[in-house]
Amino acid sequence: MFKRPLRARPKRASKPDTGLQPGHRFEGEVRDLSSDGQGVVAHPEGRVFFVPGVWLGERGLFEVTGLKGRMGFARVISLSEKSVLRRAPPCPHHGFTSDSCGGCPWLFMDYREQLRNKEQHVQRMLQPLNATLALSPIWASPEELGYRNRAQLKSDGKRLGFVAGSSRDLAEVSDCLVLNTKNRQTLTDLRARLPNPAWKPGRSKQWTSLDIDDDIDAAQVSVNERRPFRQGNSAQNQRMREWVRAKVLQIPTSSPVLELFAGSGNFTEVLVGAAYESICAVDSFGPAIEDLQARSLPGVTGLCSNLDRDDSAAELEAQLSRAKLLLLDPPREGLKNIGDYLHRAPHLNTIIYISCNLATLCRDLQAAMEHKFELQEVQPLDLFPQTPHIEALTVLKRSI
Repeated sequence: MFKRPLRARPKRASKPDTGLQPGHRFEGEVRDLSSDGQGVVAHPEGRVFFVPGVWLGERGLFEVTGLKGRMGFARVISLSEKSVLRRAPPCPHHGFTSDSCGGCPWLFMDYREQLRNKEQHVQRMLQPLNATLALSPIWASPEELGYRNRAQLKSDGKRLGFVAGSSRDLAEVSDCLVLNTKNRQTLTDLRARLPNPAWKPGRSKQWTSLDIDDDIDAAQVSVNERRPFRQGNSAQNQRMREWVRAKVLQIPTSSPVLELFAGSGNFTEVLVGAAYESICAVDSFGPAIEDLQARSLPGVTGLCSNLDRDDSAAELEAQLSRAKLLLLDPPREGLKNIGDYLHRAPHLNTIIYISCNLATLCRDLQAAMEHKFELQEVQPLDLFPQTPHIEALTVLKRSI
């Protein structure tokens, strides 16, 4: 049988080698800051690189450390033009190498400049919503350092510290300047227990976790045991509570309230103090709701429900059908199915949404606006100085 000869496949034209491989160096300018606080630097050939430890407008020599699709990652070799607002980081563990703590990436920058950038970032994020008029000036933290009331330490049984700035490695620390006095002492006391075989991770783990806060000391710390959630800056949390109180006092206390992501009752206490008669406080973490129920707060019903589920609104149908005020303080993922919640809440007049992630907040605000809610106020707050983190307090009202 005659067989047709196979045709050789034409060779694809090979892409030109631009030389953009790890180790390649280039000069550039920081033209923006990303949402996670890294500098955005364009390579002369067009690819965008993310660089930690730099600020807007600085110029320098950078070295490629990795590539991912159309973007890349780089580190600073030297800076030819530095911001005049740079400062010497007061912490010896600050940095962006594999043995440096990654907890305070903006420690090298003047605090007022940090606040200015955060306020501008909120404004940019809100712009697509046409809601810039609702934005108030950011609230600074009373303390730049020594404010942190909780933390999660990592240990391999021999060392104790935090995750490194440029990897998933453990960076050992002897002290932490953002911890408050009680927690700094707990860190010192825990370090005195090294080496500790009980803190050694399992075979598939890099480390164990040791959660601390200023309600416990070193003797009460347990391995891989999650502590109840609380806002990490006590002074700023108090300001948030005062803000919430001012908003809820403008609403009749007979209005049924649905509170989502209530935790152990941080804002539930505010509602109770304002004399609200009917409060349904919901959280996904059972122990938190158990703690809340054990306090027997007047007018409060605690409910454990998995708020991460796509059908979570259906489970809360009865509570949504009567709610007039919705108060929520979700984790970074936000409330992705907020539209389903609002569809099931015909009597809802007011939403108070507290967010730790501007991206998911804006997504959820857009969904609420599509359900005829108007954004009336946005109050940014600096919960974690020396980081790009921004907390936002918002109020939405149903349009008539």
